[in-house]
Amino acid sequence: MGNKLKGRDLIKLGFPKNNSINIALGQINRYRKKEKKERILEEAKEVLLTPEKFQGNAIWGKVAEGLVKPVEIQMHKLKTTRVPFSIYGENEIDEQAKFQLYDALKLPIAVQGALMPDAHAGYGLPIGGVLATENAVIPYGVGVDIGCRMCLTIYPIKASYLKGKRHQLENMLSEHTKFGMRETHAIKHDHELFERTEFNDIPLLKKLKTKAYQQLGTSGGGNHFVEFGIVNISEENNEFNLPIGEYIGLLTHSGSRGLGANIAKHYTYLAAKQCPLPKNVQHLAWLDLNMHDGQEYWMAMNLAGDYAKACHDNIHKRIGKLLGTKAIAKIENHHNFAWKEQVNNQELIVHRKGATPANKGQLGIIPGSMTAPGYIVRGLGNSESLNSASHGAGRLFSRRKCKEKFTKSEIKNQLKMNDVSLIGGGIDEAPMAYKNIKKVMANQQELVEVLGTFTPKIVRMDK
Repeated sequence: MGNKLKGRDLIKLGFPKNNSINIALGQINRYRKKEKKERILEEAKEVLLTPEKFQGNAIWGKVAEGLVKPVEIQMHKLKTTRVPFSIYGENEIDEQAKFQLYDALKLPIAVQGALMPDAHAGYGLPIGGVLATENAVIPYGVGVDIGCRMCLTIYPIKASYLKGKRHQLENMLSEHTKFGMRETHAIKHDHELFERTEFNDIPLLKKLKTKAYQQLGTSGGGNHFVEFGIVNISEENNEFNLPIGEYIGLLTHSGSRGLGANIAKHYTYLAAKQCPLPKNVQHLAWLDLNMHDGQEYWMAMNLAGDYAKACHDNIHKRIGKLLGTKAIAKIENHHNFAWKEQVNNQELIVHRKGATPANKGQLGIIPGSMTAPGYIVRGLGNSESLNSASHGAGRLFSRRKCKEKFTKSEIKNQLKMNDVSLIGGGIDEAPMAYKNIKKVMANQQELVEVLGTFTPKIVRMDK
């Protein structure tokens, strides 16, 4: 008897000659390959005899599911008509982004959709795309950076503080924020999140726990940032019980780091295997929430979202300690996530890929660019937008196009004109890469109301 488990070993035990054998081999090779073959076969026999006992089990749950209710893998066809949808700021959105939404609206699981005014083309759903589905979640409808989010802290420090202490604030961001794949904090902080059972119950997450611990309180590359800026609180919309005026604020944009990226990669692969779709929509493969992989992804996605929040909390805690002051207000929101929400009295899965939740009364922050203001907003609960708003200004030029079109000296001029200091950042994140945030906000007046603004003054990005 060789050491490597083969399909014929499982057939000898009595496994049916169907997909459950492939599933079993895939799970064993991924998570149990160092264990003795005899031990695995003993367990496999138990699974075969009493599969219902193993449903939900981290290793054998998927195999048990295949034995209890085998699923036939078949090509899904798109509907011939689109489900209802709304587009905001249609004239400012590229055609490819619209066509990506139109395709998503024909999925058999789709119920309703929307496109935000900052939208542009992406993989699967366009960035700025919102899609409500029935009992199914699309990993690429959430996005690779699960739980990517904004967080704004307002401090009881007058804006004039920036003039005298600019150099100290620049040093604070330079030395106490970490970006990209390699930078981590020398002094690591623990977090109650690492006690969560998902880190033990889901084999993929177990392998990622150390990486997540090391990356806590760090930011990703690309368009992720930590910024000091001026928060302007206006008289007519003072949500925060603050005197009218200008305050120092800290704004961060980042997601779930390597944890979220690996979850996205793993479950996108599983979705594509189980949910064959025509080539033009293959990135929209979904996971059924009644099935093992769908339930597991849902738990992993929610953990990644909570981890993204923990990263922001950690950054703001570190900076607040250095400033020697406590926050007087904090506003935060995810924009790459899926939620269970009531839509027309039916519980649906609402995917917001690069879109801000804007339920009635819900606060959010919509950034502009490093030389344009961000907006503190309150949701109006517009059902036609699936209670959503834009997540920023949105890209006008792709990263590649920026490198062809702009120079470092042009960026320096833009920064100087707007009195902005930049630490790190590449040509692909040039302020000119983004749409006009004022136009974007004008196109979503029926989605959110503006309570105040955040104007960046010191920006830290990946080098």
